[in-house]
Amino acid sequence: MPIGEGMKRILLSAIICGVMSLAGIAWTQDSVEISRETLQDKIRGAWAAQTIGVTYGFPVEFKFNSVRVPDDHELPWHEDYLFEMFTQNPNIYDDIYMDLSFVQVFEDEGLDASAESLASSFANAGYALWFANQVARYNVLNGLLPPESGHWINNPAADDIDFQIEADFIGLMAPGLPSTAVEVSDRVGHIMNYGDGWYGGVFIAVMYSLAFTTDDIEEIVEQAISVIPEKSDFHQIISDVIALHEQNPDDWKFAWEGINKKWSSSDLGPIGLLAPFNIDAKINAAWVVLGLLYGDGDFARTIDIATRAGDDADCNPASAAGILGTIYGYQGIPDYWKQGLSKIENLDFAHTTISLNKAYDLSYRHALQSIERAGGSVDETRVSIPSQKLVVVPFEESFPFHQPKEKRCVGSGSDDPQNCNPFQSKPLKVDGSYAFEFEGNGFAVIGAVAATGKQQQVVEAQLYVDGKLVEEALLPTNYIKRRFYLFWRYALEQGDHSVEIKIANPSDEADFLINSLAIYERPAKVRDGK
Repeated sequence: MPIGEGMKRILLSAIICGVMSLAGIAWTQDSVEISRETLQDKIRGAWAAQTIGVTYGFPVEFKFNSVRVPDDHELPWHEDYLFEMFTQNPNIYDDIYMDLSFVQVFEDEGLDASAESLASSFANAGYALWFANQVARYNVLNGLLPPESGHWINNPAADDIDFQIEADFIGLMAPGLPSTAVEVSDRVGHIMNYGDGWYGGVFIAVMYSLAFTTDDIEEIVEQAISVIPEKSDFHQIISDVIALHEQNPDDWKFAWEGINKKWSSSDLGPIGLLAPFNIDAKINAAWVVLGLLYGDGDFARTIDIATRAGDDADCNPASAAGILGTIYGYQGIPDYWKQGLSKIENLDFAHTTISLNKAYDLSYRHALQSIERAGGSVDETRVSIPSQKLVVVPFEESFPFHQPKEKRCVGSGSDDPQNCNPFQSKPLKVDGSYAFEFEGNGFAVIGAVAATGKQQQVVEAQLYVDGKLVEEALLPTNYIKRRFYLFWRYALEQGDHSVEIKIANPSDEADFLINSLAIYERPAKVRDGK
């Protein structure tokens, strides 16, 4: 029986009986009662399943961009695999130890921990970051605090996946409390994201929250997307997945083709612009939902589909598995997928002092606190979770009136923007200054600064637009403190512009390297007033 059908029958009986119970859960008109044992098991299941999902998908993370992972591409899983990956590749769990950074702040400061405290914690942490997280870290370290640190004017990666893969813990500390999950998401998510990037984390957090009180996956997806404004691209892409699933519920590749054809070129982040590489939150969220809907409650099928959809192919199965693990609980995760789990549950995640076993306990404690704060009750054996209405969050849009115009390769890799990959091509070394011209309303400069010796350096650079000095920036060669994108400017007047970057302190001890330029323009229909 597909998951959800049993629940629907029980719901029908509840109309007659006025109350229903399933796996230690009982519903009344104004609350949900759940045994403490069940609550704890669901939280354990979520963390464990998320760990399983990211481990399973890691070998193909961003190896298949805007294409599916082939059916015959083997993905390993065996008794020692979790332990091997956890101990030999500890940094693959970045989406988990990022979660745990925030969990630790809530543990230290309580449920009222401020956005500034949360931002300071991850900005000053010793682990490497990328995309929206790293832009936000640089912003925070240089005095630009949330929500400005995540706003698209200040963060070219505002729509990227970062908050979406770090919001799991929020749903776990707000079981059956979707409004509480949204409020915490506001504090955390606007550190690094805005618009669709923020919506991704809200959506994931609310799905986790709802998964404590229903096993109907379609209901979870539909209720969670209902809190995202309908006119947003994020709402539209998830609605497309739902519609394609209804049209053909048996073939996930049918839905994948439809989403890929319509949305794969929608990434406005500078690296993903006009390229197959897609770290945009909404399309990766679509692959999470693809796994959930077509997986139909089957753990193996869910994480395999979310992985083989491609793009961020470890974080997407992690999110899908975590939501399914919340529904199942720890005891309900198939033994095949839990093999080897006990070997790592007492090991701390990289860059933290938190193991899985400790994460289980921390989230459980925070969940009890959230329930009481929301007006629920906690006794020795059960908790009562008050009903919370699903309310649509405010509309946000990153990069309004901007569309891709050009990806200009500056390095020696290729003149083809499809292959202008900053992770592979050789960049241009800038001596003194670099200038370019473009027609449009925005640009971003993709590159890096690098120390040539053993000592870290700080490059002082100036940005001139149309002959005017608009920014002076300190660019550390230190990888942890680096500026992920060198320079950018959005919301310029549509037209011809000149840009010049000057190095104020040129030195043989540091290189200023440019890989490519992302150029934006105002859509013609907007320019024409249509």
